[in-house]
Amino acid sequence: MKNSLLVFLFSFYFISLFAQEGNVHETSELYVAPTDSLVIDKLETWKDLKFGVIYHWGLYSLPGIVESWSICSEDVDWIKRPDSITYDEYKKWYWGLNTQFNPQQFDPNQWAQSAYDAGMKYLVFTTKHHDGFCMFDTKETDFSITNGAFKNHPKANVSQYVFDAFREKDFMIGAYFSKPDWHCDYYWWNKFATGDRHVNYSIQAHPERWEKYQKFTFNQLNELTSGYGNIDILWLDGGWVDKADNEDVNMDMIAEMVRKNQPGILLVDRTVHGKYENYLTPERSIPEKQLPYPWESCITLSNDWGWVPNAPYKSSEKVIEFLVEVVAKGGSLLLGIGPNAQGLIDTPVVSILKNIGDWLRTNGNAIYKTRITPNYYNNGVWFTVDKSDKIYNAIYVLKEGEHLPKVIEWEGNIPSPKASIILLQTQKKVKYKVDGSKVTVYLPKNLKEESLSFQYKK
Repeated sequence: MKNSLLVFLFSFYFISLFAQEGNVHETSELYVAPTDSLVIDKLETWKDLKFGVIYHWGLYSLPGIVESWSICSEDVDWIKRPDSITYDEYKKWYWGLNTQFNPQQFDPNQWAQSAYDAGMKYLVFTTKHHDGFCMFDTKETDFSITNGAFKNHPKANVSQYVFDAFREKDFMIGAYFSKPDWHCDYYWWNKFATGDRHVNYSIQAHPERWEKYQKFTFNQLNELTSGYGNIDILWLDGGWVDKADNEDVNMDMIAEMVRKNQPGILLVDRTVHGKYENYLTPERSIPEKQLPYPWESCITLSNDWGWVPNAPYKSSEKVIEFLVEVVAKGGSLLLGIGPNAQGLIDTPVVSILKNIGDWLRTNGNAIYKTRITPNYYNNGVWFTVDKSDKIYNAIYVLKEGEHLPKVIEWEGNIPSPKASIILLQTQKKVKYKVDGSKVTVYLPKNLKEESLSFQYKK
């Protein structure tokens, strides 16, 4: 009863409109292209997909609070705790959620179906966030979904069932894994206070302890990449755990092991620029211009990565707007969704995803398997080109609250002489004229009020 009351009170304290605005990862110009032919091939396949989903699900989903960060003792506005409880008491309460997190309605097939209906093509799932709570059956710690309140459920090994459900829908499979582990005594040693997100002891003074943490991390990643079927992407978060901050987990050894287990796997060592960051991941943002390397904007559907009660969701139109801009600039969109405490995707989210998918079923040829063109935006129209560099796609984005105009105009990217322009919504030719470098498309009547895609030969 006491714990239930705390959950309710803390939910009230922690709901925020933009929980991690202060923790956004910036875009960098640094990129090292892979040389392994298997990695190169997989990266090209990934670049065809364009639209993926990332699920944050864990202990934080029970009270509906910001994922992991509330146990980090940093004084920033997006890390919130009530004033009525001490930091140590709070951490004890948070760790204790392991005895209460019991999502009996967990349905990975519902997750996969809603993502499939949205037109998504790849998955990233949080196998472990910074709090250290493992959503897979690890032998390295008891702090896991398979040792808590959910342990007797037939689908207790959550990661396995999530991966399997999405493989059945032919998704590319990605495993999110946090390099820092705040529950592990080899990272946050209980001998010392936990001052911030970093390791809380001197690695130089206690090298043997850090070696144990390196082994702990290595062993968990070996478990994930050898015991859960084919994995295409290892999405490593916690970029402060790297050589530059003297918290090296020995990525050379990890990469060798992981690629032995999963040949060709994409490594995404986020914000640690170099050979183990096969694509970059600007967070909650879209770059101002096209970028010359593989990248992915990870953006939340609500204001938070995980589930929070009464969340304000972005509309399907807004997500489509993001997707079109991202793809025209050469990236992919990874949409963040938080399953609820029962293990389901909320009904409003399912509806939004279906609306996105309805648009993509009509307009997907302008999105999937496309590449960038130098003149990628003009007068409200975004451009992509097919991989043969012969078919242009012009996508007019209808902003929320606006209506379709009678004509759509753009400069450049002119159709070849006598080429037809096909409106994908109707699959019919539309009238147009070319005046110098200006293209004017005349829209037919009674179109559905939505973003429009046109295809034509260069």
